[in-house]
Amino acid sequence: MSAARKPRADGERTREAIVRGAVSLATLDGLDGLTIGNLAGALGLSKSGVYAHFGSKQELQLATVAEAERIFQSEVIAPAQSATPGLEQIITVCDAFFDHLVRRTFPGGCFLAGAVLEMGSRPGPVKDEVAAFQARFSGLIHEFVVTALDRHEISADEDPLALTFELNGIILAANAHFVLYGDASALEMARGIVRRRLGVTEPAAST
Repeated sequence: MSAARKPRADGERTREAIVRGAVSLATLDGLDGLTIGNLAGALGLSKSGVYAHFGSKQELQLATVAEAERIFQSEVIAPAQSATPGLEQIITVCDAFFDHLVRRTFPGGCFLAGAVLEMGSRPGPVKDEVAAFQARFSGLIHEFVVTALDRHEISADEDPLALTFELNGIILAANAHFVLYGDASALEMARGIVRRRLGVTEPAAST
């Protein structure tokens, strides 16, 4: 039994390493530029070795989106979910996103931001998964905003949908500037903008 489990475990680890590499590569080359051939070359593996784990380009793309969301959940969403409900969660999710960029988890910035722009006009299962990923993230921010309103932590005349839209815009603008110029000061500026927009007077903590 142990001998049977070991190859399976090794295969699972190899697949995990391949998918993690695929997410990084997709932030540079895009999901459409992600092929079994160029991924194998980037990872120093044979095409047949990669193909054994993913029978098609679409299967590879879908696995890449799922892995990107898993990492995003761990680095951005989980810290916010652990914060005090309401205003603190809004600030934490934004800060965690900026920290995710500062750590350069991926070489091309936020996977989600790039995938949304790339796949938005390409119908199919990959676009559907990217759209669902974005919807879940926006929905979470909206949930935090509604809770902050219920707790009277932000102005009662705030429109939750509009504020969610604004916060998403700040996040995406910060990512674009950071990727284009490699300037981390833009992320510190974004932290301050989020706090001013929410009426928070405490300074942003530097990472």
